[in-house]
Amino acid sequence: MTETFCNSGAVKLKAGANRPTDDTVLTGDNYTTLINQAEAVINNMVQQQGVDLVTSYASLGTNVKKILEDAASSWAAMSVIAYNMDGYTSRAEAQTMLDVCTFKWNECIALIKNKTSTDYLRGV
Repeated sequence: MTETFCNSGAVKLKAGANRPTDDTVLTGDNYTTLINQAEAVINNMVQQQGVDLVTSYASLGTNVKKILEDAASSWAAMSVIAYNMDGYTSRAEAQTMLDVCTFKWNECIALIKNKTSTDYLRGV
């Protein structure tokens, strides 16, 4: 599948400098899988309101695209961090990274699910 909302660079940025960096362990295909999972979750949240964000992505405004990028990369980064925390200086550092991504995910999803936002996404 293709990556629509974000790319692996955004995920790596969110996972931090001490993320797992062995590309034989977390391959480009692995990052694509994690991003596709995030996109599916996000899309399902708003499809229930009559919006398919993956299909309509090209017509969305830049600000909406950035919210989707933030949400998808945060979701995927949480999986990367949880996959292998050995590179982080401590479990506390990894937990802080997870906490930041969780906060960003929650904020973005609140915006995406907001009726005003979904009306905007629908072009209403």
